[in-house]
This record gives sequence, C-alpha cells and structure tokens, in this order.
Amino acid sequence: MDERRQLLNLAYRLLGSLADAEDVVQEAYARWYALSPRQRDAIVSPGAWLTKVASRICLTVLSSARVRRETYVGEWIPEPVPDPSEWTPADPADRITLDESVSMAFLVVLEAMTPAERVAFILHDVFRYPFAEVADIVGRTPAACRQLASSARRRIRTSREPAPVQSQIIRDFKQAWENRDIETLISLLDPDATATADTGGQAPAFLRSLTGAEPIVRSLTTFADKLPALTFLERTVNGQPGLVAQQNGTTVTVYAFETTPTQIKRIWAIRNPTKLHPWS
Repeated sequence: MDERRQLLNLAYRLLGSLADAEDVVQEAYARWYALSPRQRDAIVSPGAWLTKVASRICLTVLSSARVRRETYVGEWIPEPVPDPSEWTPADPADRITLDESVSMAFLVVLEAMTPAERVAFILHDVFRYPFAEVADIVGRTPAACRQLASSARRRIRTSREPAPVQSQIIRDFKQAWENRDIETLISLLDPDATATADTGGQAPAFLRSLTGAEPIVRSLTTFADKLPALTFLERTVNGQPGLVAQQNGTTVTVYAFETTPTQIKRIWAIRNPTKLHPWS
C-alpha cells in the first residue's frame, strides 16, 4: 500500500482525470489481491509490478477516451486538482504531487499526444523509468519507445513549453473582475487570448472556446451578473496560481490560467460538477 501515492500520481498525469486515476489504482490493487499468495511471493518488486499493471490499464483507458469524449457535451478539460494545504487535509496517499508536470497548460499539451506517446513520455521523462521498462509496459521495443518520447518532446516544444503563471496578474484580474472594471480586465488579457469552459452539459456556459479579450470579458461579467453572491478565491490550481468561484460556499467554477509576463493568454474554466468534488 506504500505504492498508492506513486501510482495515483502516475495515473493522474497519464489520464488527466483524478476520478479515472483512482479507478485505475483500485483496479491495479484488485488484480494484485486476485493473485494467489504463492504468485505474490514470487514477485520480486511489488511496486514495479503494480506500476506496470496500472500503466497498462491507463493505456487502455487512453485508447478508448477519444471515443468516449466524442459524446461529451462541449469541451473537455483535464480535471483540476487543489493544493491539499488550502483545503481539508486529505490522506497523504491520495495527494497529487504538484509540479510543472500537472499544470493545466502542460496537461492540455499532453491531450494532443497519442496514448503511446503520452505513456512513454510520462514514464521516462517525468518518472525516470528506463526505456527497457517502458518498452515492457507499452509492448514496443526500447528504440520505439525512445522515438515515442522524442515525438512527445517535439509536441511540447511546438506548443511552447508552458511558463509559470504570474500570480500578480491573476490577483489583478480577480480584483478587476470583482469591481466590474471592464477596461482593466481587457488590458490584462492578450488580444488573442482564448477561454475554454468544461461543463459536461451539467452547467450553463459557452460550449465552444472564445477568442479575443472583449468577447471573453463580456462572457465573464455576464456569468458573474447571473450568479448573485459570487465569491472569488485565490487558490492553487494544479500547482499554479488560479481562482475558485463559490456561490454560498459551494464551488461552482475552478479557473486555471496560462500567462505571459504581462498578460493572460489562456483561461480554462472547469464547471462540470463531477470534476469539482475535491474543491468542496
């Protein structure tokens, strides 16, 4: 059971969904306990065995995810994870380690990769597994896995590796939003900024991404006007500065950002209630 936190961290980065990651870890342990005592005793490294099983399950989930998301209502955004120190303390085994490999911008880039690319890249570049072990998990040669990881790195470079979010910009954005300071809000957004909302069809929001500072600001102010007693909190979202919108103490939206040194470039608004359970 000491391996649980490592397995959860791996599965979350591979799937971009905390709920799916928890299901994968549970299934990996179910397979472990389905072995006979003699079979378990014969396994030299239980941790390595569990990692291999969990990674293979993730590969299967990733392969079917694209088909499942074709029926998803609106845009799909990776599930946001909070900093446990800012919320009700969780079991240490259930905490996601917050670093650059879980930033929303990074996870969105991962979504563009093939399942094999994503698994090879995360296992090797993030968790430092040698390509020989990656090959055993993915079912390809070490040379092929090296090529997969290299292809994944090129995708990241092409997408411009995400820079740390500027906390002061997010703080200024929150204050301007609360004050309905339209001019300041527009100035804080890149002219070509984009905003994407994930509702899963369970909350009102725009179904397609918005582009341009003015359309985004109009949408944000309309959203705030329609929900009375809306409170904005500065919180860590996937290891980066973000915002949480609450109505009467209930979290209704989690906002993640990508910024330049001076402006906000991308906004991700997660409104699907099923993805907000850790934020209650």
